[in-house]
Amino acid sequence: MVEGYNAMASSMDTVQILPRTPITARTARTVRDPEDWPTDNETGNDEVEMSLLGDEERRRAAIGTNGLGADGLGVGEKSREGIPLSSKDKSGMALLILLYLIQGVPLGLALGSMPFLLREHLSYSQLGVFSLASYPYSLKLLWSPIVDSIFLPSVGRRKSWIIPMQIVIGSIMLYISFFSHELLENPGENVHKLTALFLSLVMMSATQDIAVDGWALTLLSQDNLSYASTCQTIGLNTGYFASFTVFLAFNSEAFAERWGIPRLMLSTYLRFWSIICYLATIWLLFFKKEDKEDLREADMNIKSVYKNIWDICKLKHVQSMLLMHLFAKIGFQANEAVTQLKMVEKGLGREDLAIAVLIDFPFQIIGGWLAARWATPDKPLRPWLYAFWPRLGFALLSTLIVYWFPNPPISPTFFVFLVLHTVFQSFSSTIQFVGISAFHTRISDPLIGGTYMTLLNTFTNLGGTWPRYFVLKGVDMFSVATCRVTEAVAAECVSEQGKAHCADVGGECITERDGYYWVSVICITFGVLFFVFYIAPTARRLQALPVTRWRVALK
Repeated sequence: MVEGYNAMASSMDTVQILPRTPITARTARTVRDPEDWPTDNETGNDEVEMSLLGDEERRRAAIGTNGLGADGLGVGEKSREGIPLSSKDKSGMALLILLYLIQGVPLGLALGSMPFLLREHLSYSQLGVFSLASYPYSLKLLWSPIVDSIFLPSVGRRKSWIIPMQIVIGSIMLYISFFSHELLENPGENVHKLTALFLSLVMMSATQDIAVDGWALTLLSQDNLSYASTCQTIGLNTGYFASFTVFLAFNSEAFAERWGIPRLMLSTYLRFWSIICYLATIWLLFFKKEDKEDLREADMNIKSVYKNIWDICKLKHVQSMLLMHLFAKIGFQANEAVTQLKMVEKGLGREDLAIAVLIDFPFQIIGGWLAARWATPDKPLRPWLYAFWPRLGFALLSTLIVYWFPNPPISPTFFVFLVLHTVFQSFSSTIQFVGISAFHTRISDPLIGGTYMTLLNTFTNLGGTWPRYFVLKGVDMFSVATCRVTEAVAAECVSEQGKAHCADVGGECITERDGYYWVSVICITFGVLFFVFYIAPTARRLQALPVTRWRVALK
């Protein structure tokens, strides 16, 4: 599956896919006073009790990564047994699902559907430029303390950001809907404008996400706080898959003809969701009152939050882990950034791809639950390390599938094989996601759990984001294709301009060397070497460190 959600989902990895807003010392103290925390000796195996959960931990509780007990169950599961939901909690959950849904819609377009719509008209180098639109979601740490600290008291701490962000999100979607035909008719000339528009859309969604995550801390009662992760899973997944899987299928001409229904155009889809966005914002503005929070001066000190982040980064073992995160996903990048585009290029229908991704989704949830039980408190990185080899193997298998891809139409047997390949590949990715999440939860300082988790997940997500631009550029750089006109050979036929010129003169593009295979081999080779000589020994060394070694003096 495309690493847009796991991500978010690592980047839905694909949804992996998400730094949270910092949690302050005050928020932690509302659960338990620091003086009452157990020491390392009291908890055993250097475990700090995870009843103090940051926003990221709550989200991951949906698949069992929210602080693992000895029985493998998340803390949230234990804490909410037998506790009824009040009407306030139910309305709060409905609101959270709606807000996460609004956030998931633009993410599904930017990270899912748009690359497939643009591939028909853009070169891989130009797609690399468009991939920059996903960067803000991996860099929320840079401005999350500001969102958490600056607000209008008359409006509310969280609504001060959610309302304007949703107005901007709806307005950008409405703007794109009016000019979508013009933008997509000649995307080669508009690629920078498209990138700027979707980068702004993703940045607004990321900022809204920070505020919504913070609101979840007070919107639900303390006993049912773990349901916030469930709301995020439902809302974000629904919005993402609506914009990726559902839209991609209904936008397909072949799907519309097969089922005798009108084709869903991008402009219609965007206008519908812009209206939903505006209606939700109006309701928030006039009918939903935000409870006031008991804030202290320390909570609003932006400088101290950034100082804590810097102090964490100065720890030598944290630096080793951040270096590991930045390069750990390179081995999978050619597969996750290009393989599915290549399959569509070779004849796989977009609607078939959407069905394969949709079938894969429930297996991600099952995989997350199994991995959570496998990630023992003393060795949370074990599933992350073990899943590296299968994931690299699936990257190699994907390259071979593209090389021997059959001519269309695709047979049912081959399609079933593709679905199984997608499921098992995603399963290995989910196992890694849960393993590294469990480790992050274990080592994060509870006093600044959200800040610590956000920092670690920022580098995890960035490791799957920054190589994508270079991978897509590399496909074109290593490709050799010429335009053949009768017996003569004209100019190159790799760039979009070259292909257009070839079509104008009545020529045919002949690919002599597909750069995808070169980039895939380079990525997999680097992934194997980096894993053997750096990741494996470093991860085992970091896993053996006592929890106290990950602490910093709070400012």
